[in-house]
Amino acid sequence: MKQIFRTHTFSRWMRRAGLTDNALCQAVDEMVRGLIDADLGCGVVKKRIALSGQGKRSGARTIVATKKEGRWVFLFGFNKNERSNIDPGDLKALQELAREYLEFDARQIRQAVEKGVLTEIHYDSHKT
Repeated sequence: MKQIFRTHTFSRWMRRAGLTDNALCQAVDEMVRGLIDADLGCGVVKKRIALSGQGKRSGARTIVATKKEGRWVFLFGFNKNERSNIDPGDLKALQELAREYLEFDARQIRQAVEKGVLTEIHYDSHKT
């Protein structure tokens, strides 16, 4: 079973960018098949997602925490026209955050969702 989450910060950004939970689910399906744009180490990958009316090349870049074992946490997103990439300091912070979220047990996940730190995306309701 796939568990897909987005952080509070990512959720705010994705609303501004016009991304949907369905687009995130499709991105996870692609990543499961090995279609990632970069493995940034420590359980962090970069994945391009097309924005409405644009292709992936000029669309959004997402930073995702995963062990590729069922849990996917969208941590950070940016548009290509806003920045070309993340800097080493940001990457280190994202890797630390990824490690924390990927080590959460079921109770810690539930608490993070209850507090609004994470939002769960119900994958089955978004499958096409």
